[in-house]
Amino acid sequence: MSSELIVVAVVSVALVAAVGYWLVRLRRRHILRDQFGDEYEIVLEEHGSKRQAERELAARQERHDHLDIRPLDPVLHKRYAEQWRAVQARFVDEPSAAFEEADRLVEDVMADRGYPVGDLNQRMADLSVEHSNVLRHYRRAHQIAQASAAGHATTEDLREGMVQYRQLFDALLEHQAAMPTTRR
Repeated sequence: MSSELIVVAVVSVALVAAVGYWLVRLRRRHILRDQFGDEYEIVLEEHGSKRQAERELAARQERHDHLDIRPLDPVLHKRYAEQWRAVQARFVDEPSAAFEEADRLVEDVMADRGYPVGDLNQRMADLSVEHSNVLRHYRRAHQIAQASAAGHATTEDLREGMVQYRQLFDALLEHQAAMPTTRR
């Protein structure tokens, strides 16, 4: 075999490998965009490069895979739904207290489902894997909670926050209802 054929073969193999690598990355990017939705763009903006953002999202997926996310017991599921209705009813007379209770209720459901609830940023990262479609609502509710804690939230802000919390609350209850129950 002549040296020219060897060079052509090596270049061809390298070109095929490069195209294959590029196609795999492109496929991975599309999967991450589909899975994380708006969160993909938020993470991209935070990290400044697609490669770093995709590493972050893949790390979130990996961490999430090791969490013990589980469905709620049906009795607990029903109790949480009833508590939410009570919180909403309380909002009319005590908007600030009801809003704070809604925040705690969302956190309680997350904890009972198996999500770690300590660090807010980690909580949002963990939620983004399965609930990226409602994460923007949770972010907004948290912003309103911060404004409320500082004494800068109006009743209308609190109402909006309740609506935002409700989006995540419903997603956590609805998603868990769709999960198969396991016997222990």
